[in-house]
Amino acid sequence: MYIGSTGVEGLHHLVWEIVDNGIDEALAGHATSVEVTLLEDGGVRVYDDGRGIPTDIHPKTGKSTVETVLTVLHAGGKFDGGGYKVSGGLHGVGVSVVNALSTKLIVRVHRDSKIHEQTYETGVPTGDLKVVGKTDKTGTEIIFYPDASIFETTKLNYQTILDRLRHSAYLTKGIRTSITDEKSGNRCSFYFEGGIKSYVKHLNVGKDVVDEDVFYVDKQVDDTQVEIALQY
Repeated sequence: MYIGSTGVEGLHHLVWEIVDNGIDEALAGHATSVEVTLLEDGGVRVYDDGRGIPTDIHPKTGKSTVETVLTVLHAGGKFDGGGYKVSGGLHGVGVSVVNALSTKLIVRVHRDSKIHEQTYETGVPTGDLKVVGKTDKTGTEIIFYPDASIFETTKLNYQTILDRLRHSAYLTKGIRTSITDEKSGNRCSFYFEGGIKSYVKHLNVGKDVVDEDVFYVDKQVDDTQVEIALQY
């Protein structure tokens, strides 16, 4: 399996794939937040305020780029001519695997002042991408229901996702991540202006440090970005 297992770890990889797509938008300077909601009916909603998946016709498939991304392996990082900067939970195979492993998936794209929506069942579209409303924002919202006939359990762990979102917020300075559990009412949000510099400070709380200042470097050369935070 691309997701590693059909157990709890593989189940959570589905969430990581969608979340990492939003983190990629943030790294590219197009998104400021990624929100995860555990729905009361067992589904998961992930929303990022990035550019939104392109809705035009894909030149290679003849289908909308949204449908191409959701049904073709590795298509997600190619529609804009560049690859993702974050290695997703599914080893880069894309949201199409999340779609295939879900009994139902709904995608809503906020782009060009319109809300585009399409629904899938076990990876197959039930209809074409259509405009369902107007919007003054941009972004991508995906709601999916993991397939109980594939996974040993479809119950996601709030704390596991919370820890991952905290980690992502540390690694991507300036982005806000949040998780909401509709059943329990629990909600948590993370934002770290200093990114990994803040993370190093967090790791060393209560420790005897040599220097109070964290050594920090953030430099990009061509397409490679290097960010280092260090404290003894």
